Amino acid sequence: MREIVLDTETTGVEANGGDRVVEIGCVELVNHCPSGRTFHQYINPERAMAEGAFKVHGLSDAFLADKPVFAAIAEEFAAFIDGARLVIHNASFDVGFLNMEMKRVGRGPIDPSLVVDTLAMARRKHPGASNSLDALCQRYGIDNTRRTQHGALLDSEILAEVYIELIGGKQADLGLGVVSAAGPGNGLADLSERPQRQRPLGPCLDEAAMAAHESFILTLKTPLWSGYLGLAKES
Repeated sequence: MREIVLDTETTGVEANGGDRVVEIGCVELVNHCPSGRTFHQYINPERAMAEGAFKVHGLSDAFLADKPVFAAIAEEFAAFIDGARLVIHNASFDVGFLNMEMKRVGRGPIDPSLVVDTLAMARRKHPGASNSLDALCQRYGIDNTRRTQHGALLDSEILAEVYIELIGGKQADLGLGVVSAAGPGNGLADLSERPQRQRPLGPCLDEAAMAAHESFILTLKTPLWSGYLGLAKES
């Protein structure tokens, strides 16, 4: 299963008011493990940066002036996320901005059924507690000391670790059943049931090895397990 943990930085907070995306960071997970593939791009928003946004991420107009516009990177970005579930913290914010950018270049919106909102997951799991990314890192013992300012790729890397904890840790269920990062009726995508083996595997031991084992058993005096099987001999 392929998932993309995604974060954006923007010029402000109003996607419908003309604010633009200035950074996209993505980390690919395959079966909940980082694959090593990432997507990271700074973007020229073609407008001035709001002071409040600059204080959050530190991306200045001068720094972004020579970066590509969104139209120049849209195809590569769309190809990277194509078909994957998107894991995003406070997903409505990022998806709203990305859909606006996609619309500007004539592309369709992100499929909402492919979006997993880790903020919603955290609120269900820890009701009444702070569920910011920093708070979740503290709760799960994840090192976020590098996060002196927001950055899309770094935040995606940290969020990937948080997401694994939210769904139960690195070995949540040993892969023996149905895993769901969400649940029925919440609008988030569920993982499909793992296929079961059609026929059981045959024994790995040959007849000679099994005969040797039986001969060894006969040499034992009152094996421990014989009492559990009701086979203990009277002395």
